[in-house]
Amino acid sequence: MKLAICNEMFEDWKIEDVITYASELGYDAVEIAPFTLADSVLDISEAERNNIRKAAEDAKIEIAGLHWLLVSPEGLYINHTDADIRQETCDYLLALIELCADLDGRILVFGSPKQRSVMDPLTFDEAWDYAKDTFTAGAELAGEKGVILCMEPLSSDQTDFITNPDTAVEMVKAVNHPNFQMILDVCSTAKEGLDMPTQIRNCADHVAHFHSNDDNGYLPGSGNVDYPPIIEALKEINYSGYVSTEVFDFKPDPKTIAKRSIDFLRTLI
Repeated sequence: MKLAICNEMFEDWKIEDVITYASELGYDAVEIAPFTLADSVLDISEAERNNIRKAAEDAKIEIAGLHWLLVSPEGLYINHTDADIRQETCDYLLALIELCADLDGRILVFGSPKQRSVMDPLTFDEAWDYAKDTFTAGAELAGEKGVILCMEPLSSDQTDFITNPDTAVEMVKAVNHPNFQMILDVCSTAKEGLDMPTQIRNCADHVAHFHSNDDNGYLPGSGNVDYPPIIEALKEINYSGYVSTEVFDFKPDPKTIAKRSIDFLRTLI
């Protein structure tokens, strides 16, 4: 297992400074939210991409990949009723995959709850088919680029589309491509009242990424989640990917969160 930290909590930091600080703390990787780099990844030049990759190389740290994929630009929606919006979203997802590969990233996390919920008058099955079509196109390019696109089951207070790990596995099987897998998130799993060690074992064949946090949306070990059995379950399935800390409360400051998170996880891993 490798430890990573998500960059969006470093709100006013340059990405190069986040990379350097994470490396100094001992993290193995940084996971990037694209909206922190530019409103649209189409505006991120080749030179900027090279600079980010070089910053990681110089700091001897990896770029884990990308998450919060569809926060910007506005209007993207993977299973929208409008075919033009679906196509625009698919095209943008492909651009994100290109960016991830350009940064030497390995994982793209498809969470984006506000850009995937079932929209009237669609049925769940119709929304499912639209999403599957886009994920299939994404998986094909991901395979060419050597990255993995991951479906993230999110809690039902965020979305009504794929809220259970079992349903995420169903989507993975429906797309049926080795470069389309899934991620598990501690906070979302806890909010759904599910036992994370059980979910890890149930989804073992498809877990390609892991978000560490707690049931309060804060750093791992700060809430009610029992963490040792989670880490033991990851070890049991021989998980060798990233355990990446993603928090939704940025207080008191990013340095404190990053330091406390890695100190806690190191005691277990």
